[in-house]
Amino acid sequence: MSSSTSTFGLDDFVRLVRDEIGMPLEPEQVAADFDELPDWDSLYLLKLVTALELATGHKVPVGKVLEARSLKGIYDLAVPA
Repeated sequence: MSSSTSTFGLDDFVRLVRDEIGMPLEPEQVAADFDELPDWDSLYLLKLVTALELATGHKVPVGKVLEARSLKGIYDLAVPA
């Protein structure tokens, strides 16, 4: 994956969640609340922040990530429009 955030789309994010953190995820689950994701746990969150920082090339605001209620919320924080 490119280190440029402008080319890191939502499809890339779904692949990252599947491949880098090992969580089964379908594209339609990205906007689901964490309570609706049966496999979600805090270890996935730590892995995801690390993988996103490597994939996008910049720091992810962990404090704000902790307030997010969905993977889409995390994506929006990590990959600004």
